Amino acid sequence: MSRSQWRADETKRDPHAHYAQGVAAIFIHHTDTPNDYTCADVPRTLRNLYTGQTRDQKWGDLGYNFLVDKCGNIYEGRAGGTDRPVIGSHTIGFNQSTTGIAAIGTFGLGTPVPAAMERGIAALAAWKLGLRGVDPTSKVRLTSTNDKSRYTKGTSATFNAISGHRDGFATDCPGEALFARLPAIRQLAADLQGRSARTPFGADLPVTLRTLHQGSS
Repeated sequence: MSRSQWRADETKRDPHAHYAQGVAAIFIHHTDTPNDYTCADVPRTLRNLYTGQTRDQKWGDLGYNFLVDKCGNIYEGRAGGTDRPVIGSHTIGFNQSTTGIAAIGTFGLGTPVPAAMERGIAALAAWKLGLRGVDPTSKVRLTSTNDKSRYTKGTSATFNAISGHRDGFATDCPGEALFARLPAIRQLAADLQGRSARTPFGADLPVTLRTLHQGSS
């Protein structure tokens, strides 16, 4: 779902998006919001998050590049172009050359992660990393730009191409349950890229991702 579809008030954000050279890695988050929502109510949740992150956090826009709900629906987060390497405000020190994907909900220890959500995250990561030919199961090196991250500014560190927020910053995000599912999400993303020869890339992408890929904004 595009920003216009969830009715983002474009007057609230910084009108100037910022871009990296490309996307080398994905950081997975959770929004730390209630799980008892209906997917029809998600646009309202996004508008509330948007207000908080622009007005209260002063991030200039949603911090996350994309969000995924428990039904597997994918939402455009930060403005600037879904197929472009937009720099977000999701992982202090590692916003450059990365994309932030937030799972809508709270995924602490013992909380089930919906299969549709996992598949939506994996499909989105497969597509986004695939734009630059990055294997979702690979390792990448990123350089910290902020001393508040887990690594001092200028330090180069190795990450999974699909990592959790906690890998780059001292936080519980994306929650124990979702963090534990990241190996399976990496493998599914690789399968969707056709790397295992089991699934041709693009054969089973969610409709919402196909819509975003076709340029809806």
